[in-house]
Amino acid sequence: MSRFLGAIRQLGYVVDDIEAGMAHWHAVMGVGPWFYNPRVPIEDYLYDGVAYQPHNSVALANSGFIQVELIQCRNDVPSMYRDFLEAGNRGLQHVAYWTQDFDRDLARMVAEGFRPRMSGRVGANGRFVYFDREAHPGTVIELSEVIGPKGRMFDMIRAASQDWDGTDPIRPFPDLSTL
Repeated sequence: MSRFLGAIRQLGYVVDDIEAGMAHWHAVMGVGPWFYNPRVPIEDYLYDGVAYQPHNSVALANSGFIQVELIQCRNDVPSMYRDFLEAGNRGLQHVAYWTQDFDRDLARMVAEGFRPRMSGRVGANGRFVYFDREAHPGTVIELSEVIGPKGRMFDMIRAASQDWDGTDPIRPFPDLSTL
């Protein structure tokens, strides 16, 4: 448990080939099913306080309580994912904590000296922020709001992984407007 935010809920891996990543995690690790979105609809995206339009592909699956996220950058927009790749890294880029009180937990982290570096929103009540304190590759902290459709999608993904028999390993993201 983190003394700041509770349990780590997600491990985020930056990959060069998301399709190969899903295949590896499915065939070798036995994790799935994967919910894949070739272009995540990120709104209000900021990197170092500047607005951009990122094009990222994302795949999500659970292994028990932990969600695994695969991320592939599809354009050259500034991001902490791109920074990670440009530093020669591949693999675990961040750990995420989920919150139902985003404003309170963001204020708590800022009070502890963490500085938001990258932020945005995926769906209503789906804000996220990445902090700039990376001590070594894979230690970026993400705070992710999960009280809206994104949270319901995360619940659906976890439920799909329970007793999963290996069939239909790659599935599309659900439409967040219907959750």
